[in-house]
Amino acid sequence: MNFRTKEESKKLQEAEFLALSGAERVFAFFRLCYEMRDFPSQETSDKKDNFIIHFKNR
Repeated sequence: MNFRTKEESKKLQEAEFLALSGAERVFAFFRLCYEMRDFPSQETSDKKDNFIIHFKNR
């Protein structure tokens, strides 16, 4: 178990993210968006016909 300050943790996360290739960064962003769907939100939306990305396992 590692104990870090918030600043140290943010620097480490940034360094790890910047070490990724461009494509890996895009997929990391999509993965984050996908995982955020489980977090509760007060925002409600009745919008339809939005741009939707469907992930399929290869």
